Amino acid sequence: MAIRARRDTMSILIAILATAGIIAIAILVAIRLNGPWVLDTVDRLTGGSRDVVLLENAKFGPGNAQSLGVYGVEGQPVEGSRPVLLFVHGGGWDSGHPAHYSFVARALAPEGFIVVNAGYRLHPEAVYPSMLEDAASAIAWTHRNIARLGGDPDHIVLVGHSAGAYNVVMTALDPQWLAQEGLETGVIAGVAGFAGPFDFYPFTRESARNSFGHAEDPESTQPVNFAHGNAPPMLLLHGEEDQTVKPRNSRAMAKLLTEAGSRIDMEVYPDLDHTDLIVALASPWRSRRPILGELVKFAKSVKASVPVQGETR
Repeated sequence: MAIRARRDTMSILIAILATAGIIAIAILVAIRLNGPWVLDTVDRLTGGSRDVVLLENAKFGPGNAQSLGVYGVEGQPVEGSRPVLLFVHGGGWDSGHPAHYSFVARALAPEGFIVVNAGYRLHPEAVYPSMLEDAASAIAWTHRNIARLGGDPDHIVLVGHSAGAYNVVMTALDPQWLAQEGLETGVIAGVAGFAGPFDFYPFTRESARNSFGHAEDPESTQPVNFAHGNAPPMLLLHGEEDQTVKPRNSRAMAKLLTEAGSRIDMEVYPDLDHTDLIVALASPWRSRRPILGELVKFAKSVKASVPVQGETR
């Protein structure tokens, strides 16, 4: 009887573990098929709010997508100057909304940051260079307003995944976009690009052709052609198994910036793919991978080289 009872118990445990494994796999498949809103929901259900609250919604342009949300930890004093992370989502320049990435704020605000989730106009409403104009406008809004929300305008680190990584890296390298806002690229303390497309001409993917195919000088849309020695410090992370944006993009960008004399920290993770890098910022996965720690360490180590008074607008 005792042996049979133990066998029954073991069978039940195996069934529970198998069911849990199936559920975990189903969740990951749902995230890959249905996008960040599923990931955001899973994060909220498994990790809770972590006392992170929306401090303010704001517009930086007339379009619906030209909006951002500012997040911090509930109860933190407004006084003070915490470092700021401005996150820009991916989605092939034709999908995504900053509200679906509140899990990024729940990952990072408890680490001592004010987090800004910024949107941008998408195809077919807009094409290159609207995503860069919007990135610059979001940075400018943050510079002008973040101090009253507890953030340090001299410590703004840009973070982007996939298409969002392109947006923030290109805006940091090509000074014309921030110049339109009366700012210099030196006001950016640092840039972190997750799985970014930095060297993707000729345009082989439909999403790239849709957003960049009209450009008179396609080479001028490529971040690798703007590498220089005065770039803000950069952290480039990529998955070796990424089939959406090949890791050669980050390797090429890092090589050119390093040769030019800029500071580059780069890591290519052997077993991760395109989605894994952003999943690593959400519960229950964030504690299992080093990506959050790498981002926090980098973001706290950098500081802007140009003071706010460079702003003229």
